[in-house]
Amino acid sequence: MFKDEATIRVKAGDGGRGCISFRREKFVAKGGPNGGDGGAGGDVWVVASNSLNTLYHLHFNREWKAERGEHGMGSNCSGRAGADETIGLPVGSVVRDADTRMVLADLTEEGQRVMVAKGGRGGQGNQHFASATRQSPRFAQPGEEGEEKSLFIELKLIADVGIVGFPNAGKSTLISVISAAKPKIADYPFTTLIPNLGVVSAGNDTFVVADIPGLIEGAHEGHGLGDRFLKHVERCALLVHLVDLSQSEEPRIEAEIIERELARYSELLGSKKRIVCGSKLDSATDGASTNLRGYATERGYPYVEISAVVGTGIEALKFSLAELVRGIRREEAESADAAV
Repeated sequence: MFKDEATIRVKAGDGGRGCISFRREKFVAKGGPNGGDGGAGGDVWVVASNSLNTLYHLHFNREWKAERGEHGMGSNCSGRAGADETIGLPVGSVVRDADTRMVLADLTEEGQRVMVAKGGRGGQGNQHFASATRQSPRFAQPGEEGEEKSLFIELKLIADVGIVGFPNAGKSTLISVISAAKPKIADYPFTTLIPNLGVVSAGNDTFVVADIPGLIEGAHEGHGLGDRFLKHVERCALLVHLVDLSQSEEPRIEAEIIERELARYSELLGSKKRIVCGSKLDSATDGASTNLRGYATERGYPYVEISAVVGTGIEALKFSLAELVRGIRREEAESADAAV
């Protein structure tokens, strides 16, 4: 079951308290203090794993606790440090403090580890407090409490290309013919209820495509289903705006609606690079192609037409996407090098 949001409670381990102890050997006249230190509490970590693709497992385990440190003991023996607690999350997860909304971790790579709750420091035993004027300290430090907080975890799928458009625009059919993904396909709206990922090969290039559930007017306000998944598109480098050519002589009206919804959802989505793609070319209404091409030309978007069922334009689309993704990756790499 696909779950892309979860709220959990984490508690790092408390530090063990320091020990109050004195040497008591029969033949040692002035033994002195020998209380050991308490162990540090365990930390709570999140780690990114490619073996996970949903937050479903967090809905069964809402509380995660690291082990507390052991208390100090006599004979200068320190307590054992508490074991850490590690929470596995899918690559693409964003972890926030549920109260402050501060981002604590943005997991974008396999194996990436981030501490989200620090364990408490162990208290010092009374051996540390002996001095020339205080030779028999009868006190020690208590252990510090470990951090405790609520975490809001949001999964944003990592894909190079996101396919957006109205319900029944042909998004699932397109991803099924350009990749090995097998989404549910039917001739009624809202067939896709969760995002689907597929890996596309075009010559020597490979890239990941995400099929986002259909958007409708008012999606940025919560209408329909697609608004729940727009956050997944925010990580995409490129958008394919798929528009059905078979439904109307003026498909640009639908294209403008989707364009507005993306911009109203977030400034980031509104500024994404995109390619406009007219779908269902084999059954296009008269004038639809010209109308949609005019929309794309006015805005400076590349324009292609396809029929996923017949196969028209599919290879050209794949290689166009590969070239655009390659250029975006090169720009990102150059920006990263310049920043260093």
